[in-house]
This record gives sequence, C-alpha cells and structure tokens, in this order.
Amino acid sequence: MTHKSGFVNIIGRPNVGKSTLMNALVGERMSIITNKPQTTRHRIIGILSGDDYQIVFSDTPGIVKDPAYKMHEAMNRFVRTTFDDADIMLFVTDFFEKYDEDAPIIPKLKSVDIPLFLVINKIDKASEEEILALIQDWNERIPNFQETIPISALHKTNTDTLFNLIKSNLPEGPVYYPKDQLTDKPERFFVSEIIREKILMLYKQEIPYSTEVSIESFKETKTKKGEDLIRISALIFVARKTQKSIIIGKEGKAIKRLGTEARKSIEAFTEKKVFLEMHVKIKENWRDDERQLRQFGYNH
Repeated sequence: MTHKSGFVNIIGRPNVGKSTLMNALVGERMSIITNKPQTTRHRIIGILSGDDYQIVFSDTPGIVKDPAYKMHEAMNRFVRTTFDDADIMLFVTDFFEKYDEDAPIIPKLKSVDIPLFLVINKIDKASEEEILALIQDWNERIPNFQETIPISALHKTNTDTLFNLIKSNLPEGPVYYPKDQLTDKPERFFVSEIIREKILMLYKQEIPYSTEVSIESFKETKTKKGEDLIRISALIFVARKTQKSIIIGKEGKAIKRLGTEARKSIEAFTEKKVFLEMHVKIKENWRDDERQLRQFGYNH
C-alpha cells in the first residue's frame, strides 16, 4: 500500500480563521480561538493520520504588518519558516480582507512552487456573486493558485472538499510521527494557551496583548477517591503594575473568575480533574526582551 505524507502549512493575516480551520481539519482543539487578532503567537502543529496517509498541519501566527515589538518579529519569523518546509500551502483570507498591491505576501505567494491553495473563509457572510468576484480577483493577482476553495471553517462548509484536495496532492512519504500522536507540543503548552485564551476573552484593550503565561509546575497525581488529578501552577506575566491590578481585580474577583473559566476548559481538554493555582508577575518590556522571549518559546 502506498503511503502519502506531507507538511501542510496554513498562512494568512490575523483573525481570518486559520486556527478554526486547522481545528476543523484535525478534529481536535489544537489552537486557541478567540475573536481577537494575534491570538496564535506560536507555530502549532496538528497531526492527522490514517492507514495510508499522514498530514502534518502547521498553524502559524497571523502576519503582523507593522511589528511593534521583538515578539511580533519572532511571530513573523514563524510565518517565514513555513515557506521553507511545506509540501502544500494554504493561504487563508476572507471576504472582508483587503490586500494592497504592494503587500509583501503577494510576491512570496507568486514564488511558491509547490501546490498552493487559496482558501476563502467566512463565505456564510457573503453572497455567491461577491465570492465569485473575490475568487476571480485573487486568481488574477496570483496565477499560481492550484485550487481555490471557498469555505466556512466555523460551520465546516467545504472543509471535507479541502481535506480531499490536500490528501490527493500529498507526495508519497514516510510516517513522520507515531500514528496516534496529535501534536508536537506538550500538554502544558496547551494549558498555557487555554489560560491565555481566557485572558483574551475576559479582559479588554491592551491587557491580553501585554500578557504571557508560563506553566511553573504540572504534576499528575490522584485525589483521595483515587481519581486522576493534575495540579498546575501558572504564572501570568504582565508589562506594568497597573496591568497586574487589572488581572487580579477588586478583592481578587477577576483572577478568581479567570481561574474558574480556565480550569473548566483545561479539565475538558485533559479529561481529568484540575487544581489550578495562578500568580501574576510584572516583567517590564518582556515583549522586547530577547532572553525572556526565548524562555517563552519564541526562538523556534
């Protein structure tokens, strides 16, 4: 039996639904999803395996147009590496996006010499005529799109069609990861991402973008009744003293709510009971501190 495998890299601007798409394709909650831009900060791999194939999906941060911090530059580096190691590339846009003629991504896409698919997301928000006009516009600008697939990642419209196209374009190849493996990231990485997701959902303005989450300890143990229990200690880094006060909230109410919401989602993700402890630490200018960024995993 012929075995097909390959690396499928998903690129596009923030908030176009790249993470939602990967979750729809892989069938697991691999990337945190909120309605705020710059949710994904790292390159996250989701592995989908069958008897005769293995697809390694890579969800990247959205391309930051004007990087304000070294963190943004690191995020853009993650995107650039996806042009180097892909077997298939998915460029995700949506009906609401506008790209200038001189957008840096345009020449990059024109230079791609592997199967390149245009994925237009959120088609449930547009008419058929509008979608057809957008497809024509993109294909005139970038003639090397091999396939164009209009989808709604949220509603899984046409995601099966996209999956079948990906599978049919995979090269013959080996098994890169054990067939039962879902990602290259450890559980504690996803725990930190879940906490960060809740920060994005519960806090406003600059707060979510000024925070990073580090898991200090992750211990699997048992309850007195013999049930599986994970004890987690998390550190929330903020850039200023005022941000620490906002995270904690009056009489600790805000961080208590954050802890409750995060614990519920972590329990759903791990399918185990969770004891979650969180502390807030001020680290000024961490987004421009290369040593700190390396500790947070931005050097990969």
